[in-house]
Amino acid sequence: MLKAALRKQALAQRNALTSVDVALANKKLLEGFKTLDFSKIKSIHLFLPIVHQKEPDTFLMIDWLKENHPEITIVVPKADFSTNLMSNFIYLDSADLLNNHYQIPEPQKAKPFVGTPDMVVVPLLAFDQNGYRVGYGKGFYDRFLQGITTQKVGLSFFEATEKIIDVHLNDIRLDKCITPNGIIDFNP
Repeated sequence: MLKAALRKQALAQRNALTSVDVALANKKLLEGFKTLDFSKIKSIHLFLPIVHQKEPDTFLMIDWLKENHPEITIVVPKADFSTNLMSNFIYLDSADLLNNHYQIPEPQKAKPFVGTPDMVVVPLLAFDQNGYRVGYGKGFYDRFLQGITTQKVGLSFFEATEKIIDVHLNDIRLDKCITPNGIIDFNP
């Protein structure tokens, strides 16, 4: 399937979810997240959810990490829509966040994160059985992940589509994707 069609289909699927569906799916995503190997992780980048788009609730994962792995530095992004680039900041707390024009929570007073996170939790609308993903189409994460070696983990309320037909040379492949039904490993 082509990215544009997948994007449209995924948005319709997410919009059809009830608040109960979303809460249950988020609980299952958190359970899958908890099973990841954090033994060599010193820093983890997590996207912050656009609530009205019914994105997976990464705040559940942030809270779990703070309680169970306080030694891990949590990194969150801030987007520059004029350049389509992201900056990374050390997460302070939810009080430091303010929604931008697109209703994406972003840090305000946090210190910049220097270096490469050991794991990046990547947002997506859809993904295929080869580990390629479809986002909103701005390429923020593809640019951010270009040329760095870090573990890339997607979060999806839905299962993989067979194949994204129009994969681009700059598209970055996921290492794993967590769904409510389990974790798919693209590098077995």
